[in-house]
This record gives sequence, structure tokens and C-alpha cells, in this order.
Amino acid sequence: MLKKRYRLKSKKAFDATYRNHKVVSNSMLTIYLGKEKKDIETATKIGFVTSKKYHKRAVKRNRIRRLLREVCRLGIKNNTLENLNKYMSFIIIPKVSTIGANYKDIENSFYSLLKKIK
Repeated sequence: MLKKRYRLKSKKAFDATYRNHKVVSNSMLTIYLGKEKKDIETATKIGFVTSKKYHKRAVKRNRIRRLLREVCRLGIKNNTLENLNKYMSFIIIPKVSTIGANYKDIENSFYSLLKKIK
């Protein structure tokens, strides 16, 4: 579970992140990047979105969100999310191809997107 200071919660924050129009994607994930921040002290907020279009079963949607949260939690712990520290927020959206994917595949996909952000 991500700590509270890293969670993107409010609808306003999600809308502001979507409005920024900075998007990076690959075959498994899409990441919307928020505004660049001036204050380095504040933590970057992370949001996860899985709609019913992704899968009708809530169990499947929740599983992918749990895997993505774990990837982000470990990335924060190991300081591998340094590329995203310059942004106020970002939203991670899985694609249908992630259904049935294991943790390692999702992690590799996520870190390949981080390299694109550089």
C-alpha cells in the first residue's frame, strides 16, 4: 500500500493531471503526467485508474491495481522513480493486454515507460 502522501485522491487532481496532455504509453500501460513542480520538497502523487472497459470483473481490476501499487511502492522505496519527482502527479492506466500478466512483466513495462520520460 502506498503511503498517504503519495496517493492522488481528489477528482480535481485527476482532472488537472488529464488536462496537462503529457502522455507516455506502451503495449501494457499508459501514464499521464501532471504539471512540473517548482517545489522539490513535496511528494509526487500517484493515481491508478481501471475502468469497466478494462475488465468487467472487479477482482481482475483490483488485482492489476495492487500490482501497480506494489511496483510504485518499491520504486519509491528504492529511489528508482527519480524521473517522476519533477512532476506534481501522474496517473497509471493499464491496457487490456495486462490481464493475466505477472508482476515482472508489469514492472518491466513500467520501467520502460520511465526511460521514455527522460
